[in-house]
Amino acid sequence: MKNDPESKAKWLPTTKQEIDDLEWDHPDVIIFSGDAYVDHPSFGPAVIGRVIEDEGFRVAIVPQPNWKDDLRDFRKLGRPNYFFGVTAGNMDSMVNHYTAARRLRSDDAYTPGGKAGFRPDYPTIVYTKILKRLFPDVPVVIGGIEASMRRLTHYDYWKDRLEPSILEGSGADMLVYGMGEQPVREIIRLLKKGVPFRSLRTIPQTSVMISKNDPLPVQNKWKDIVLNSHEQCLSDKKLFASNFLVFEKESNKADAARLIEQTGEFMTLVNPPFALMSEAGVDRSFDLPYTYMPHPRYRKKGPIPAYEMIKFSVNIHRGCFGGCSFCAIAAHQGKLILRRSEKSILSEIEKITQMPDFKGYLTDLGGPSANMYGMKGKDTKICARCSRPSCIWPSVCHNLDTSHRELTDLYKKVSRLPGIKKAFIGSGIRYDLLLNGWNRNAGRGESEYFEELIKDHISGRLKVAPEHTSRHVINLMRKVPFELFRELKKQFDRITAKEGLNYEIVPYFISSHPGCTEKDMKELAAEVKSLGIRPEQVQDFTPTPMTLSTLMYYTGFDPYTGRKVYVARRPEEKKRQKQYFFWYNKKNT
Repeated sequence: MKNDPESKAKWLPTTKQEIDDLEWDHPDVIIFSGDAYVDHPSFGPAVIGRVIEDEGFRVAIVPQPNWKDDLRDFRKLGRPNYFFGVTAGNMDSMVNHYTAARRLRSDDAYTPGGKAGFRPDYPTIVYTKILKRLFPDVPVVIGGIEASMRRLTHYDYWKDRLEPSILEGSGADMLVYGMGEQPVREIIRLLKKGVPFRSLRTIPQTSVMISKNDPLPVQNKWKDIVLNSHEQCLSDKKLFASNFLVFEKESNKADAARLIEQTGEFMTLVNPPFALMSEAGVDRSFDLPYTYMPHPRYRKKGPIPAYEMIKFSVNIHRGCFGGCSFCAIAAHQGKLILRRSEKSILSEIEKITQMPDFKGYLTDLGGPSANMYGMKGKDTKICARCSRPSCIWPSVCHNLDTSHRELTDLYKKVSRLPGIKKAFIGSGIRYDLLLNGWNRNAGRGESEYFEELIKDHISGRLKVAPEHTSRHVINLMRKVPFELFRELKKQFDRITAKEGLNYEIVPYFISSHPGCTEKDMKELAAEVKSLGIRPEQVQDFTPTPMTLSTLMYYTGFDPYTGRKVYVARRPEEKKRQKQYFFWYNKKNT
């Protein structure tokens, strides 16, 4: 069962020939992915593949199988010894395929040459159904962002209706949600001990379906919460909203309950997550023997845009405690920050400097938010009892340590490394953490960080996300007042003037978010114009599963207050709202 040690310096096999070269009879696990195979820690299928390998199993990967022909891609590697893994890839397939206006995109950043059409809509469902038809007795485990955010009844924007758990829609045997290293390692360890797959019903951070007549799998330490059934949610939006409130609260608790939701004759069980991964555990995941390159099969097929964007960047942490209403990061990666050690980060940078086309410029040292590295509660016991969706809204938690000094020191250490000419910060920053006017915990370290960032770590443009100017829209987004952006710009202009830098600040905004009217967009245009900014980063709100904003879009009310919320639904109105971003374009006046 153990891999040939030399194989760990290579890519995971993707063809029958590559498996034969390794002298395997059969892989233990075969992963099907909607993305091209890039062996890099920023690509989920590669991470899970390397984790399975690290546990001593033989793992192969089938990237972007053809689902339209005789299904030979699904048959070519045969039957795995233990199970199939299925993921849509790094990105939700429907966001990947369609614009906010539901228009089909003409490109795909996760495919060689950026070509579209190499994955179906909902590949998690499509691939799983094919595998269950071809190999009905082989278990299928699904995961990734597409599966994770559809683990319970959810609103599907592209079908404009509520859908049941993706377990029901796909027929998969198990769902791994969130960052999958810990549950996958536990699955592998139990299978190695000889535990039958059908008995794996109480692994944390997984979800399974059972008959409503079957007894619940016993786990004495867990509390159970029975949600409103799928059918009840279909009949009453308030009941669906009630489920969401439970889901969001439990997602942010240290001692979360098991969630139980009935759909027809079956029950979906969502087990509580694992305890927070340690720094050593995060390092272990990032330090696996990745090649940091796309598989050689793509050499003549063109570059993979998503890889080209990140190949000289380093992810220094996971998680985000911002709690923005429209964002799924916290529900998928977790609210608490999982940091890598300095040693692990510097080791990865050393590998990057040895890449043949590296010219000395790191494109990003970041994460979901670039400046949350190392931040945590001063008293972790308080954090364990907390279920707030955000640590910084509606105010910064008094228990949050927001010191930026460790991150500033890390930037300086990276800048001094041999082979590094410049280390840029390409990820967006949370400026509400930097300003005394909002962050009551801010000290001198925050201002030092901001100066270091501007002077040495941006390439002429600083990305920030005020998202809107209207106070009531911002509150629904769980974002800070726009006055703070004005204050940030003053500090930015002061520092750039002092240093003689011709830099600009680039704000992100969202149109058509629940609560936003054309009047609000008109006021936004006026506010931005008064600052002399011409917005370039434009996003029309796209409802994605299991976010608060999506719930408000579907129901028309705020579940926390019960108040009605205006929603722009008609395509023509959404288009008009977006056009206000471009007040300087005469075509829009």
